[in-house]
Amino acid sequence: MRNYELVCIFQPELDETAFKGAVERVQSWITEAGGSVDKTEVWGRRKLAYIIHKQTEGQYVLMNITLDPKAASEVERNIRYLETVLRHMLTAV
Repeated sequence: MRNYELVCIFQPELDETAFKGAVERVQSWITEAGGSVDKTEVWGRRKLAYIIHKQTEGQYVLMNITLDPKAASEVERNIRYLETVLRHMLTAV
């Protein structure tokens, strides 16, 4: 098992329930892959450095996770196909 930081930028127009649902979906993919979510920080709405899909803002979330390196690619693939995520970055700590 390895420690990772996962930063996701969600669409800014999501209401609170849809936003929490999307974050919980990402967390469930991590736990289904055999990992665990150690900490979740919601950074809130911030201005993007450049326009992504005609959006100038995004809702940022940082997750500290523990995950098997073999399962990391599967989790990233699932996140890539989630429409509410504008960008994500998974880095090993």
